[in-house]
Amino acid sequence: MDIDLFNYDLPKELIAQKPLKNRDEARLLVLKRESNEIFHSYFYNLPEFLDSGDLLILNNSKVIKAKLEITLDTGGKLDAIFLRGNENKIEILCEKSKKLKLGRKIFFKDKTEGIVKGVLDGGRRVIEIEDLKDHLSFLNRVGEVPLPPYIKEKDIDSDDYQTIYAEVEGSIAAPTAGFHFTENLFNNLRNKCILIEYITLHVGTPTFKPLKVKDIDNYQIGEEYYEIDEKVIKRIKETKEKKKRVVAVGTTVVRALESLKIDGEIKSVKGKTNIFIKPPFDFKVVDAIITNFHLPKTSLLILVSAFAGREKILNAYKIAIENKYRFYSFGDGMLIL
Repeated sequence: MDIDLFNYDLPKELIAQKPLKNRDEARLLVLKRESNEIFHSYFYNLPEFLDSGDLLILNNSKVIKAKLEITLDTGGKLDAIFLRGNENKIEILCEKSKKLKLGRKIFFKDKTEGIVKGVLDGGRRVIEIEDLKDHLSFLNRVGEVPLPPYIKEKDIDSDDYQTIYAEVEGSIAAPTAGFHFTENLFNNLRNKCILIEYITLHVGTPTFKPLKVKDIDNYQIGEEYYEIDEKVIKRIKETKEKKKRVVAVGTTVVRALESLKIDGEIKSVKGKTNIFIKPPFDFKVVDAIITNFHLPKTSLLILVSAFAGREKILNAYKIAIENKYRFYSFGDGMLIL
């Protein structure tokens, strides 16, 4: 399937540069798949579109300070993203990686010294850091919360790039569909007897990087770590048995849930998923999706197209653009029923 089938033109002024002061005041485009009806609302009205007994599942992964400023031994500076760590080594991603040749000495913000020990494809490098044991403590010391490159606004509080329920550290990008939730909205959902559960999927490069292939059928998406407690799996099964809906908040939750085999023994799941959801796809768990508006030619746009139909999604995006919805991470939301 040609990647160009998942392209669209977006005016730059519709790329949201700042979060809304009141998160749940984001606009909400509601797409009903069967009828192809589209409704315009606001996120605080979400309970109106869900039924008592529906199960809302959110990703509680927290964004870590994965953005690293590297100083070369010549004094030059580079930006990099932390990908993973193992003992006294970390793997980073750097656009100007050609300058990070094997054996080169580099320095981090607090003058911690590192040496390039591995040259990998795609701009990845393995850096050895003496006496490194706790990767999160290291990142909290020298790193910053990374923002997507299309956000040019500099005065962004790092808490703005977290969901209010973020708890388990591990993501290098936020599960942004959850940005719109507030405590007041959660209370209103509970008052309507809508169930709420959490899973963890640590967002990595497979989620957000553009697909640099012509034919998506030849694409390997890569792995992301996820955890789902047996209590959540049990509740999913009960929801299905009662003919109620499992509503995934974000494409990361969709990936995690559709990696499950809910027909077998109920037990907690911890592992990595490399599932690439593209048309056609038989969804076994997810009945509805809450999501943001995604970049062209990304696995995220392909995933929602697999769920609702490519033409319906692109038509909804066209209508969103005509109605000046805000796009991408700090943008408005979409509910696909």
